[in-house]
Amino acid sequence: MRVAHLNLRDFRNYERADVALAPALNVVVGPNGAGKTNLLEALYFALTARSCRTSNEREVVRIGAQVARVEATVAAEDGLHALEVGLEPGQEKLIRVDGAPLARGVDPPRPLVSVFLPDRLDLVKGAPAGRRAHLDRVVAALWPARAANRAAYARALSQRNALIARVRAGGARAELLDTWDAELARHGAALMSDRVAAAELVAPAFAARAAELGLPEPAELRYAPRSRAEDADGLRAELSERRGSDLERGFTTHGPHRDDLVLLHADRPLRTLGSQGQQRVALLALLFAERDALSARGAPPLMLLDDVMSELDSARRERLAALVRADGQAVLTTTDAAHVPGASAADVALLEVTAGTVVQHAPGVAA
Repeated sequence: MRVAHLNLRDFRNYERADVALAPALNVVVGPNGAGKTNLLEALYFALTARSCRTSNEREVVRIGAQVARVEATVAAEDGLHALEVGLEPGQEKLIRVDGAPLARGVDPPRPLVSVFLPDRLDLVKGAPAGRRAHLDRVVAALWPARAANRAAYARALSQRNALIARVRAGGARAELLDTWDAELARHGAALMSDRVAAAELVAPAFAARAAELGLPEPAELRYAPRSRAEDADGLRAELSERRGSDLERGFTTHGPHRDDLVLLHADRPLRTLGSQGQQRVALLALLFAERDALSARGAPPLMLLDDVMSELDSARRERLAALVRADGQAVLTTTDAAHVPGASAADVALLEVTAGTVVQHAPGVAA
């Protein structure tokens, strides 16, 4: 599955744009501030109905406009599908598939999407919550049916925390927590098992890609659960042991919602001891390792790569360009097409962006 076409109306600095995408590599070139990243964001927005850059989606509507609209034409095994998202601030988002409103709970036909943005370095150096959420998204991409485990755990955690509040207020007995301990432990054990499986699948490729992209020492990806339990009974026992502390603090202090995904370089945590350059390489290695795992299941994600070449030397650019072109579809931004080895190849789409305007060059023609 790939994106064949993108249509924008009043999105960020674009009044309108129509872009045809190549099935492999697409290079978006232009000066800083021209709208290259906005184009990636629009593509992500069309496929997922959310922004990859901001939680305040009012920002995506062009200044002076009332509504932003994006539409992606997706080529799937059964033909072409149109995915349309309309956003009017203050109103419910309008999402259509092939002209009809998307039914609640139904997944649209779209490729998986993997995004590199410079400000996504928080995935490496930020708090554990971001890495937990990312790992859970990898689980859902690898095994869609297992996404229910994360949702079930979140519901059980919310119910247990609500009961803790009632116990503290004198409105319920502490023994009632036994039921929610069992429920939370059951879903928590399943969630930890999913995370272990995903991390073990991605970890070898992460080490290989990190070395390929130039980290000088061995890199390692390690799932770090808060619990030492091996099954639901063990997790339930841990919850019971910590009940007094939970009641004192007013929330559940132990369980998979406190886990982390640790990225190491020479046995040192990249989060605190890695340079920004090493953190960038680690993030790229993680995304490409996840692509490797998904490709083995026949579903390579669409790679959206913003400004990945700017801080790399020529040798690393060659390695990264080879990785990008090795599998699936990718859209890559740069200020200079010469920074992307192979950008002038006949199968590469070159899109030149200037102040919210996109000019599409014929394959093999330099911008």
